[in-house]
Amino acid sequence: MTDELRQEVIEALRSCYDPEIPVNIYDLGLIYELNVDEAGAVSVRMTLTAPNCPVAGSLPAQVERKIRAVAGVTDVEVELVWDPPWDRGRLSQAALIQLGLF
Repeated sequence: MTDELRQEVIEALRSCYDPEIPVNIYDLGLIYELNVDEAGAVSVRMTLTAPNCPVAGSLPAQVERKIRAVAGVTDVEVELVWDPPWDRGRLSQAALIQLGLF
């Protein structure tokens, strides 16, 4: 059940986009850690492309809302972190292709 719920949460994260880069936040590499426990509680450590990103105040809340909407999720904790800083090396292959960098 935990693996299935984790995949559903990942799909929810893939519906969130950075407003400046047309790639979802999961493939963009903004999700540093994703944990789902047996009770359905989800914890996320995430970052943004830059500390002065204009969505610093709203994107974590959007992430929380998207995850809470997943059936089976009982609780959500989203932590915004800056260490390590995000860099292009965190992009997935899908993101590299989408951005024409691969």
